[in-house]
Amino acid sequence: MRLGALTMSCVITLRREGKKLTPQRRLILDIIHDSNDHLTANEILDYVQARVSGVNKSTIYRTLELLEELGCVFKSVLGNRFIYHHAEEGHHNHLICRTCGKNIDCDEDIFLPVKLELNEKYGFQVDFKHIVMNGLCNNCKGKS
Repeated sequence: MRLGALTMSCVITLRREGKKLTPQRRLILDIIHDSNDHLTANEILDYVQARVSGVNKSTIYRTLELLEELGCVFKSVLGNRFIYHHAEEGHHNHLICRTCGKNIDCDEDIFLPVKLELNEKYGFQVDFKHIVMNGLCNNCKGKS
């Protein structure tokens, strides 16, 4: 099986850090890379267990933690759960409606004035890699 470019970058990172590419890690990288969506650890676990028997939840969580530490995946809180996505998908942010759950992708550049102001006023360089904000979408705002 041929490695995709995004998966390959994580493989290179793992090897550079002296980590092994176990079959479980490879499957986890593949599902994160191949998914067009953000995934929970349980969704990743279901995918892996459907392909390799005997993989337990702790292996998935340890691998996700390692991949996050190495900068291969982003972990965010969405509602009451953690979600993961490949770090090379780029920086993007989410506006989540607390009433209907609608997820609106928000461009990173909208935060540039805030980023500049925080740096100028406080000398703080903020990193807006992946932000999830809760509020009301237009539809639900109009109903309240």
